[in-house]
Amino acid sequence: MFDYCLHIKITHFLMICITITLFLTFFVAYFPLTDECNCPKETELNLLKHSSKQINGRSITNEHRLAVLVPYRNRFEELLEFVPYIDTFLNNQNINHHVFILNQVDSYRFNRASLINVGFRFVKNEYDYIAMHDVDLLPLNPKLSYQYPEKQPFHIASPELHPKYHYPTFVGGILLINREQFIQVNGMSNNYWGWGLEDDEFYVRLKDAKLNVSRPVDIDSGTSDTFRHIHDKNHRKRDMTKCFNQREITRKRDRITGLNNVIYQISAVKNCTIDGAPLTILNIELSCNRKVTPWCDCSDATASNIEKITKTRKKKTKA
Repeated sequence: MFDYCLHIKITHFLMICITITLFLTFFVAYFPLTDECNCPKETELNLLKHSSKQINGRSITNEHRLAVLVPYRNRFEELLEFVPYIDTFLNNQNINHHVFILNQVDSYRFNRASLINVGFRFVKNEYDYIAMHDVDLLPLNPKLSYQYPEKQPFHIASPELHPKYHYPTFVGGILLINREQFIQVNGMSNNYWGWGLEDDEFYVRLKDAKLNVSRPVDIDSGTSDTFRHIHDKNHRKRDMTKCFNQREITRKRDRITGLNNVIYQISAVKNCTIDGAPLTILNIELSCNRKVTPWCDCSDATASNIEKITKTRKKKTKA
Protein backbone atom coordinates (compact mmCIF):
# COMPACT_ATOMS: atom_id res chain seq x y z
CA MET A 1 0.00 0.00 0.00
CA PHE A 2 2.87 2.32 0.90
CA ASP A 3 4.64 1.63 -2.42
CA TYR A 4 1.41 2.29 -4.29
CA CYS A 5 0.89 5.69 -2.60
CA LEU A 6 4.50 6.62 -3.27
CA HIS A 7 4.04 5.66 -6.91
CA ILE A 8 0.93 7.90 -7.12
CA LYS A 9 2.79 10.86 -5.59
CA ILE A 10 5.76 10.46 -7.94
CA THR A 11 3.47 10.22 -10.95
CA HIS A 12 1.58 13.35 -9.84
CA PHE A 13 4.84 15.25 -9.35
CA LEU A 14 6.08 14.28 -12.82
CA MET A 15 2.81 15.41 -14.40
CA ILE A 16 3.18 18.82 -12.74
CA CYS A 17 6.77 19.13 -13.98
CA ILE A 18 5.75 18.18 -17.53
CA THR A 19 2.91 20.73 -17.47
CA ILE A 20 5.23 23.51 -16.27
CA THR A 21 7.83 22.62 -18.92
CA LEU A 22 5.21 22.68 -21.69
CA PHE A 23 3.95 26.07 -20.46
CA LEU A 24 7.47 27.59 -20.39
CA THR A 25 8.22 26.21 -23.87
CA PHE A 26 5.04 27.77 -25.22
CA PHE A 27 5.77 31.11 -23.50
CA VAL A 28 9.32 31.36 -24.87
CA ALA A 29 8.16 30.39 -28.36
CA TYR A 30 5.35 32.93 -28.34
CA PHE A 31 7.31 35.74 -26.61
CA PRO A 32 10.90 35.24 -27.79
CA LEU A 33 13.67 36.76 -25.70
CA THR A 34 15.70 39.41 -27.54
CA ASP A 35 18.49 41.90 -26.94
CA GLU A 36 16.41 44.66 -28.50
CA CYS A 37 14.96 47.27 -26.19
CA ASN A 38 11.91 49.39 -26.80
CA CYS A 39 13.34 52.09 -24.56
CA PRO A 40 13.38 55.61 -26.02
CA LYS A 41 16.56 56.60 -27.81
CA GLU A 42 18.81 59.20 -26.21
CA THR A 43 17.46 61.97 -28.43
CA GLU A 44 13.90 60.93 -27.57
CA LEU A 45 14.79 60.95 -23.88
CA ASN A 46 16.16 64.46 -24.27
CA LEU A 47 12.98 65.53 -26.06
CA LEU A 48 10.81 64.09 -23.31
CA LYS A 49 12.97 65.70 -20.66
CA HIS A 50 12.98 69.17 -22.21
CA SER A 51 9.51 69.32 -23.76
CA SER A 52 7.94 70.70 -20.58
CA LYS A 53 9.35 72.69 -17.69
CA GLN A 54 8.18 72.83 -14.10
CA ILE A 55 9.48 75.51 -11.73
CA ASN A 56 8.50 75.32 -8.08
CA GLY A 57 5.32 73.49 -9.01
CA ARG A 58 4.28 75.84 -11.83
CA SER A 59 4.59 75.27 -15.56
CA ILE A 60 6.50 77.50 -17.94
CA THR A 61 3.91 78.40 -20.57
CA ASN A 62 6.03 80.39 -23.03
CA GLU A 63 5.37 78.91 -26.47
CA HIS A 64 8.90 79.64 -27.72
CA ARG A 65 11.86 77.53 -26.66
CA LEU A 66 15.28 79.05 -26.05
CA ALA A 67 18.55 77.11 -26.33
CA VAL A 68 21.28 78.90 -24.39
CA LEU A 69 24.45 77.98 -26.32
CA VAL A 70 27.61 78.47 -24.26
CA PRO A 71 30.97 77.94 -26.03
CA TYR A 72 33.25 76.45 -23.42
CA ARG A 73 36.72 75.21 -22.58
CA ASN A 74 38.38 74.96 -19.17
CA ARG A 75 36.16 77.50 -17.40
CA PHE A 76 34.91 75.29 -14.58
CA GLU A 77 34.70 77.97 -11.88
CA GLU A 78 32.73 80.28 -14.18
CA LEU A 79 30.48 77.40 -15.24
CA LEU A 80 29.55 76.55 -11.65
CA GLU A 81 28.39 80.12 -11.12
CA PHE A 82 26.85 80.73 -14.55
CA VAL A 83 24.43 77.80 -14.91
CA PRO A 84 22.34 78.20 -11.73
CA TYR A 85 22.42 81.98 -12.07
CA ILE A 86 21.16 82.13 -15.68
CA ASP A 87 18.59 79.39 -14.98
CA THR A 88 17.06 81.47 -12.18
CA PHE A 89 17.25 84.66 -14.25
CA LEU A 90 15.38 83.05 -17.16
CA ASN A 91 12.85 81.30 -14.92
CA ASN A 92 11.95 84.69 -13.48
CA GLN A 93 11.13 85.84 -17.02
CA ASN A 94 9.03 82.73 -17.70
CA ILE A 95 11.41 81.71 -20.51
CA ASN A 96 11.14 78.07 -21.63
CA HIS A 97 14.86 77.37 -21.91
CA HIS A 98 17.67 74.88 -21.60
CA VAL A 99 21.42 75.46 -21.25
CA PHE A 100 23.82 73.67 -23.60
CA ILE A 101 27.54 73.75 -22.78
CA LEU A 102 29.53 73.41 -26.02
CA ASN A 103 32.68 71.84 -24.65
CA GLN A 104 35.57 71.79 -27.15
CA VAL A 105 37.62 68.64 -26.41
CA ASP A 106 39.97 68.49 -29.42
CA SER A 107 43.58 69.73 -29.39
CA TYR A 108 43.03 72.74 -31.67
CA ARG A 109 42.77 76.35 -30.56
CA PHE A 110 39.41 77.49 -29.23
CA ASN A 111 36.84 78.22 -31.94
CA ARG A 112 33.80 79.94 -30.46
CA ALA A 113 31.97 80.41 -33.77
CA SER A 114 32.27 76.78 -34.89
CA LEU A 115 31.06 75.59 -31.49
CA ILE A 116 27.95 77.76 -31.85
CA ASN A 117 27.36 76.32 -35.33
CA VAL A 118 27.58 72.79 -33.90
CA GLY A 119 25.31 73.66 -30.99
CA PHE A 120 22.71 75.15 -33.32
CA ARG A 121 22.69 72.06 -35.51
CA PHE A 122 22.15 69.93 -32.40
CA VAL A 123 19.17 71.93 -31.09
CA LYS A 124 17.51 73.41 -34.19
CA ASN A 125 14.72 70.83 -34.47
CA GLU A 126 13.48 71.38 -30.91
CA TYR A 127 14.29 75.04 -30.16
CA ASP A 128 13.16 78.03 -32.21
CA TYR A 129 15.76 80.54 -31.01
CA ILE A 130 19.20 80.59 -29.46
CA ALA A 131 21.21 82.77 -27.13
CA MET A 132 24.87 82.96 -28.13
CA HIS A 133 26.06 83.40 -24.55
CA ASP A 134 29.49 83.90 -22.97
CA VAL A 135 29.99 81.87 -19.81
CA ASP A 136 31.63 84.79 -18.01
CA LEU A 137 28.90 87.40 -18.52
CA LEU A 138 26.02 87.51 -16.02
CA PRO A 139 23.03 89.84 -16.59
CA LEU A 140 22.20 91.83 -13.46
CA ASN A 141 19.30 94.02 -14.57
CA PRO A 142 16.00 92.07 -14.68
CA LYS A 143 14.80 94.38 -17.47
CA LEU A 144 17.19 92.66 -19.88
CA SER A 145 14.69 90.58 -21.83
CA TYR A 146 15.41 87.11 -23.25
CA GLN A 147 12.06 86.94 -25.05
CA TYR A 148 11.79 85.53 -28.58
CA PRO A 149 13.34 87.92 -31.20
CA GLU A 150 10.71 87.63 -33.89
CA LYS A 151 11.68 90.40 -36.32
CA GLN A 152 15.41 90.92 -35.84
CA PRO A 153 18.33 89.67 -33.72
CA PHE A 154 18.41 91.16 -30.24
CA HIS A 155 21.78 92.08 -28.74
CA ILE A 156 21.41 91.98 -24.96
CA ALA A 157 25.05 92.87 -24.21
CA SER A 158 24.71 96.25 -25.92
CA PRO A 159 27.89 98.35 -26.26
CA GLU A 160 26.16 101.06 -24.22
CA LEU A 161 25.82 98.56 -21.36
CA HIS A 162 28.70 96.09 -21.68
CA PRO A 163 31.42 96.60 -19.05
CA LYS A 164 34.27 96.37 -21.58
CA TYR A 165 33.32 96.66 -25.28
CA HIS A 166 31.71 99.88 -26.47
CA TYR A 167 32.12 100.11 -30.26
CA PRO A 168 28.83 100.40 -32.20
CA THR A 169 29.18 97.22 -34.31
CA PHE A 170 29.82 94.99 -31.28
CA VAL A 171 27.40 92.01 -31.13
CA GLY A 172 29.34 89.69 -28.79
CA GLY A 173 28.65 88.62 -25.23
CA ILE A 174 24.94 87.78 -25.43
CA LEU A 175 22.98 87.77 -28.70
CA LEU A 176 19.51 86.33 -29.32
CA ILE A 177 18.66 85.17 -32.83
CA ASN A 178 15.84 82.99 -34.08
CA ARG A 179 16.24 79.78 -36.06
CA GLU A 180 15.27 81.20 -39.46
CA GLN A 181 17.62 84.17 -39.16
CA PHE A 182 20.61 82.05 -38.14
CA ILE A 183 20.01 79.72 -41.10
CA GLN A 184 19.53 82.72 -43.41
CA VAL A 185 23.08 83.99 -42.74
CA ASN A 186 24.57 80.45 -42.78
CA GLY A 187 25.56 80.71 -39.14
CA MET A 188 29.02 81.93 -38.22
CA SER A 189 32.39 81.68 -39.95
CA ASN A 190 34.53 78.64 -39.08
CA ASN A 191 37.81 80.47 -39.76
CA TYR A 192 38.27 82.01 -36.32
CA TRP A 193 40.65 79.93 -34.20
CA GLY A 194 41.89 81.68 -31.08
CA TRP A 195 40.31 84.71 -29.48
CA GLY A 196 38.41 87.55 -31.15
CA LEU A 197 36.83 88.92 -34.35
CA GLU A 198 34.31 86.13 -35.01
CA ASP A 199 31.43 88.27 -33.71
CA ASP A 200 32.59 91.23 -35.84
CA GLU A 201 32.43 89.04 -38.93
CA PHE A 202 28.98 87.86 -37.83
CA TYR A 203 27.79 91.48 -37.62
CA VAL A 204 28.73 91.91 -41.30
CA ARG A 205 26.77 88.76 -42.18
CA LEU A 206 23.70 90.18 -40.46
CA LYS A 207 24.15 93.51 -42.22
CA ASP A 208 24.53 91.83 -45.65
CA ALA A 209 21.29 89.93 -44.99
CA LYS A 210 19.58 93.22 -44.06
CA LEU A 211 18.98 91.99 -40.52
CA ASN A 212 19.18 95.01 -38.24
CA VAL A 213 20.28 94.31 -34.68
CA SER A 214 18.03 95.72 -31.95
CA ARG A 215 19.19 96.44 -28.41
CA PRO A 216 17.66 97.05 -24.96
CA VAL A 217 15.94 100.38 -24.31
CA ASP A 218 14.87 102.12 -21.14
CA ILE A 219 17.50 100.36 -19.06
CA ASP A 220 18.11 102.17 -15.78
CA SER A 221 21.65 100.84 -15.29
CA GLY A 222 24.98 101.47 -17.02
CA THR A 223 28.30 99.86 -17.89
CA SER A 224 29.17 99.21 -14.25
CA ASP A 225 25.98 97.56 -13.00
CA THR A 226 24.10 96.00 -15.94
CA PHE A 227 26.34 92.94 -16.19
CA ARG A 228 28.92 91.20 -14.07
CA HIS A 229 32.00 90.12 -16.02
CA ILE A 230 33.51 87.20 -14.09
CA HIS A 231 36.49 86.63 -16.36
CA ASP A 232 39.87 86.75 -14.61
CA LYS A 233 42.34 87.81 -17.31
CA ASN A 234 45.31 86.86 -15.15
CA HIS A 235 43.99 83.39 -14.36
CA ARG A 236 42.37 82.76 -17.78
CA LYS A 237 44.59 84.37 -20.37
CA ARG A 238 43.03 84.80 -23.80
CA ASP A 239 44.66 83.12 -26.79
CA MET A 240 45.43 86.21 -28.87
CA THR A 241 48.32 84.73 -30.84
CA LYS A 242 48.25 85.36 -34.60
CA CYS A 243 50.26 83.07 -36.88
CA PHE A 244 50.66 82.29 -40.58
CA ASN A 245 48.30 84.59 -42.58
CA GLN A 246 45.60 84.60 -39.92
CA ARG A 247 45.41 88.36 -39.45
CA GLU A 248 45.04 89.00 -43.19
CA ILE A 249 42.31 86.39 -43.76
CA THR A 250 40.23 87.02 -40.65
CA ARG A 251 39.90 90.72 -41.41
CA LYS A 252 37.79 89.84 -44.45
CA ARG A 253 34.16 88.77 -44.82
CA ASP A 254 34.00 84.97 -45.07
CA ARG A 255 31.60 83.91 -47.84
CA ILE A 256 32.60 80.25 -47.88
CA THR A 257 32.37 78.67 -44.43
CA GLY A 258 29.51 78.56 -41.97
CA LEU A 259 26.69 76.47 -40.59
CA ASN A 260 26.45 74.28 -43.69
CA ASN A 261 30.05 73.03 -43.73
CA VAL A 262 31.34 72.95 -40.16
CA ILE A 263 33.14 69.63 -39.65
CA TYR A 264 32.91 68.03 -36.22
CA GLN A 265 32.06 65.03 -34.08
CA ILE A 266 30.04 64.98 -30.87
CA SER A 267 31.80 62.39 -28.75
CA ALA A 268 29.47 62.55 -25.74
CA VAL A 269 26.19 64.09 -24.58
CA LYS A 270 25.78 64.43 -20.82
CA ASN A 271 22.67 65.64 -18.99
CA CYS A 272 23.32 66.87 -15.47
CA THR A 273 22.50 69.62 -12.96
CA ILE A 274 24.40 72.27 -11.01
CA ASP A 275 22.64 73.29 -7.80
CA GLY A 276 19.42 71.94 -9.26
CA ALA A 277 19.75 73.81 -12.57
CA PRO A 278 19.62 71.42 -15.57
CA LEU A 279 22.13 71.55 -18.41
CA THR A 280 23.41 69.43 -21.28
CA ILE A 281 27.11 69.14 -22.02
CA LEU A 282 28.16 68.37 -25.60
CA ASN A 283 31.75 67.16 -25.95
CA ILE A 284 32.68 68.48 -29.39
CA GLU A 285 35.69 67.57 -31.52
CA LEU A 286 36.23 70.12 -34.27
CA SER A 287 38.15 69.39 -37.44
CA CYS A 288 40.70 71.70 -39.06
CA ASN A 289 41.74 71.91 -42.70
CA ARG A 290 45.34 73.06 -42.25
CA LYS A 291 45.61 74.05 -45.90
CA VAL A 292 42.84 76.61 -45.39
CA THR A 293 43.29 77.66 -41.74
CA PRO A 294 46.75 76.56 -40.58
CA TRP A 295 46.37 78.91 -37.59
CA CYS A 296 44.12 76.35 -35.87
CA ASP A 297 47.41 75.25 -34.31
CA CYS A 298 50.08 77.93 -34.00
CA SER A 299 52.59 75.44 -32.63
CA ASP A 300 53.24 74.53 -36.27
CA ALA A 301 54.29 78.10 -37.04
CA THR A 302 57.91 79.16 -36.77
CA ALA A 303 58.88 81.35 -33.85
CA SER A 304 60.05 84.07 -36.23
CA ASN A 305 56.64 84.13 -37.94
CA ILE A 306 54.78 84.69 -34.67
CA GLU A 307 57.35 87.24 -33.50
CA LYS A 308 57.01 89.21 -36.74
CA ILE A 309 53.24 89.37 -36.44
CA THR A 310 53.46 90.40 -32.77
CA LYS A 311 55.87 93.25 -33.58
CA THR A 312 53.62 94.47 -36.39
CA ARG A 313 50.63 94.51 -34.03
CA LYS A 314 52.57 96.49 -31.41
CA LYS A 315 53.67 99.09 -34.01
CA LYS A 316 50.06 99.58 -35.16
CA THR A 317 48.92 99.95 -31.53
CA LYS A 318 51.54 102.69 -30.86
CA ALA A 319 50.64 104.49 -34.08
